[in-house]
Amino acid sequence: MVARHDLTTDPELRDELLTVRRGTAFFARKVTELSDADFDEPSLLPGWSRRHLIAHVGYNARALTRLVQWANTGVETPMYDSSEARDAEIDFGATLPVRALRHLIEHAAISLDVEWRDSPDAAWEARVRTAQGREVPARETVWMRTREVWLHAIDLDNGARFSDVPGPVLSRLLRDITGAWRARGTDTGLVVAVDGWPDRLGDVESDSPTIVSGELPDLVRWASGRGDTGVASSTGEIPPAPRWI
Repeated sequence: MVARHDLTTDPELRDELLTVRRGTAFFARKVTELSDADFDEPSLLPGWSRRHLIAHVGYNARALTRLVQWANTGVETPMYDSSEARDAEIDFGATLPVRALRHLIEHAAISLDVEWRDSPDAAWEARVRTAQGREVPARETVWMRTREVWLHAIDLDNGARFSDVPGPVLSRLLRDITGAWRARGTDTGLVVAVDGWPDRLGDVESDSPTIVSGELPDLVRWASGRGDTGVASSTGEIPPAPRWI
């Protein structure tokens, strides 16, 4: 069935789709602001030019489209054949002409959005497998893409800031990141305190933790490994954030 509006009737999911579409538009706007020559400049991700980053975001949309198609058809279509295939695809994409990269970003995002739009409620709960091997409901693809477009808009390094990201996205990001630390056991003795939040994240059972504190956008920047501007530490020395992904 081809719909002109989202088939899902879940109000929470509809809100999440609105947020990811806002993020997609924000990322697209930041790419549009780049001149062709700007594509050759470094991104904020070590070892990646803006070309690599833009290719990655485009191919990520295609990979997530495959997961949504899997949910809709029942035919297994993995995100990537392998991690090596993913890396090779990004390296190849970085060599494309700028016009082709702009086309990739636009059309891959449209294809993903159409798959989301035409997915009925039952498909959103179908189990699919991420590139990391996690089995998740297809609705998780919306959050996976939300993280990509909002964070990587900042990584383009042409003016996007963490304060541009909606508060609910920042909150979920910080909880996701600290949850990943906890799952790996890499947050020992480390507590994150967001200004204005009643609860703290991390190793809250520690008797003498290092407490990293600050405003939410600054803490997400630090926790995601993108700098420690604006955060403070109870020891006076800001520790590097544990690995997230």
